[in-house]
Amino acid sequence: MSSPRSVLTLPLPPASGPLRVGFSGGLDSTVLLHRLAHDPAFRAAGLRAIHVHHGLQPGADDWAVHCEDVCARWGVDLDSVRVTVARDSGRGLEAAAREARHAAFAARLPPGGVMALAHHRDDQAETVLLRALRASGPDGLAGMASARRFGDGWLWRPLLALPRSALQAYAEAHGLRWIDDPSNDEDGADRNFVRNRILPLLRTRWPQAGAALADVAGLQGETVALLETDDAVALADARTLDPAVLRVDRLQPLPPARRGRVLRRWILELGLAPLPRQGSAWCDATLARAADDRTPVFDWGRHRLQRWRDLLHAGPIRPPLPDDLVLDWNGAAPLALPDGDRLQFDGPLDDTMRWRVQARRGGERIALPGRTHSHALRHVLQDLGVPPWIRARLPLLSDTSGRLLAVGDLAFDRDFDAWLRAGGRRLTWHTAQRADDRPIA
Repeated sequence: MSSPRSVLTLPLPPASGPLRVGFSGGLDSTVLLHRLAHDPAFRAAGLRAIHVHHGLQPGADDWAVHCEDVCARWGVDLDSVRVTVARDSGRGLEAAAREARHAAFAARLPPGGVMALAHHRDDQAETVLLRALRASGPDGLAGMASARRFGDGWLWRPLLALPRSALQAYAEAHGLRWIDDPSNDEDGADRNFVRNRILPLLRTRWPQAGAALADVAGLQGETVALLETDDAVALADARTLDPAVLRVDRLQPLPPARRGRVLRRWILELGLAPLPRQGSAWCDATLARAADDRTPVFDWGRHRLQRWRDLLHAGPIRPPLPDDLVLDWNGAAPLALPDGDRLQFDGPLDDTMRWRVQARRGGERIALPGRTHSHALRHVLQDLGVPPWIRARLPLLSDTSGRLLAVGDLAFDRDFDAWLRAGGRRLTWHTAQRADDRPIA
């Protein structure tokens, strides 16, 4: 007969797709993998473990071997993945390691799959306390979700309602072996300081401090669920055809608290770093003024908010093309640009084609289709509503005589346009989508 210490009751996963488990070899993930590996129902869901080798600790290679041995003993397939952690991301080593780990998980999660992680109730308490100290609102204080969309599938935390003591008891009852990461005993990282110093002190006065903080997350989660419906409606009303652009006239009438929530939701959906409180305050001040010729900006990390005319733009910080850029191109292969963008031809070309690609220098003119004379490129871009920072990145395609043929893929010379159409050809300017794809200004 099983003792309570040797049994862990888990909730149902959020989907029935292939099951993956993040396996570091530590106590928490060892307990989770053992519990899932010894349940026929979870094995039938295509159970597979993923170990991420960060290379941040001297014993990292030994940990990978330990994980391989454990998975072999329990008959679980293992993917061991080496990642490079960005030490200069500006967000701290802990956050950078987490981002690298989650990227590795997402890349190996099949469509509709479920990625199980071993966070427990004590982890939730730490998260809530840390976010409270960072002045987070309801969304932050809601802590970690037990299940949420992740990559092409789901992220699932089946142990989130259980204290770490329950995991420890389970591990001892089953005679499990695990890795103790020595860095967890160091107080340099904020989470370690909270875990090693703050929560133990709180429990000397309030023994149920961890459970109470986890309950805060649950209550705030309920509040967020009520707010999100109206947030979604307000965001939909402010959208344009470009997901990275919102209408100022739809944001201005919103109460500041609602506008802040809409902006944070928008930024999250774009996959950018969370917008800090100062970003919402900047928006409040900027949107309170009438549009003028200036282009006010707010930068956080590698990302930028910009108002231009009556639109609010968000995205990674992008450098302009170098002023002296000149590239020869025959169109046979895509042309990589210094900022991570590229130009590409589709359709039949011959070996005699020769073009030159360069940055804007001022004074360019272009003869547009259907026009009898040329126009200043500056006026053409203004008429098209191209923001100034996009103009600074536009690659210009010219022939060997210097005649301007194409402005990215936004405007074409009349003869060049006719040549494209007659041959079923297409010129495309592909812009990089992530901050990591190009240099930072």
